[in-house]
Amino acid sequence: MQITRLGRTGLEVSRICFGCMSFGAPNAERPWVLGPEAARPLFRRAWEAGINFFDTANVYSHGSSEEITGEMLRELAPRDAYVLATKVNGRMHPGPNGQGLSRKAILAEIDNSLKRLGTDYVDLYQIHRFDPHVPVEETMEALHDVVRAGKARYIGASSMFAWQFAKMQHTAERHGWTQFVSMQDQLSLLYREEEREMLPLCRDKGVGVIPWSPQARGRLTRPWGTKTRRAETDAVQSANLDRQSNREIVGVVEAIAAERGVPMAQVALAWVLSRPGVTAPIVGMTKPEHLEDAIASVDLRLTQDECARLEAPYVPVMITGF
Repeated sequence: MQITRLGRTGLEVSRICFGCMSFGAPNAERPWVLGPEAARPLFRRAWEAGINFFDTANVYSHGSSEEITGEMLRELAPRDAYVLATKVNGRMHPGPNGQGLSRKAILAEIDNSLKRLGTDYVDLYQIHRFDPHVPVEETMEALHDVVRAGKARYIGASSMFAWQFAKMQHTAERHGWTQFVSMQDQLSLLYREEEREMLPLCRDKGVGVIPWSPQARGRLTRPWGTKTRRAETDAVQSANLDRQSNREIVGVVEAIAAERGVPMAQVALAWVLSRPGVTAPIVGMTKPEHLEDAIASVDLRLTQDECARLEAPYVPVMITGF
């Protein structure tokens, strides 16, 4: 497994980030998530393969993803050996102050996350989207105080408009507060809108990019029309990814995978890994083959001609995921 730096920081992370949204207590929204016994061999294999970067969020399975993630990592290695990331913003309890990026919410939720994770600090504390209801000064100062308190080593952000991200960074810089070192945004062969503004901004400012859904929720890992349990229950996937215009892209992925003699998932991930500025795509895993494909994709080098073939059918789409 290749190791790289997260943006311009000194933090060393694996080129694959192990996404932990797949673990937790199953519910109606996510009946496909796995409990600790099914999760354990996946975490162990990831660690043995050299993956040291793990990402979760407080809102995943309403906290149980953090509980499982923390339990699995404590079994595997000393706390300083791995890089642990979580997120804040989603609703965690009913009523006022149960979600968002206010000072009250951030300072409460970092403590709740640390308790569930069973650790004194996280390496990367990320805001889970932009909160238009809270002044950016309030959010950035609260995040700075989380870092100063030793509860997070770095802070990051996720999908938003580039102007919003720039505004938050400028606010932190102007006040001498901690700035974001990473951007977790959506990027795949089926969704490339971030190439217009966010990715160039991150490259210019030295911000590490850790894309979510690099395989378009599995649509790029199997022939067009093939359904999975998640595909049948994921409303976001049905609304945003089941466009007929994506059929040609999936077909090219399938063709190149056949020519290379590798699974489609490896081709889709190799393309994301080849994008300038991308540090580590976040890959969700529920089966051993998902993990093996992610590991193998790091060493798969696509040619310029293959990349051109993969990119040619793309048609701009509406902004999603904010």
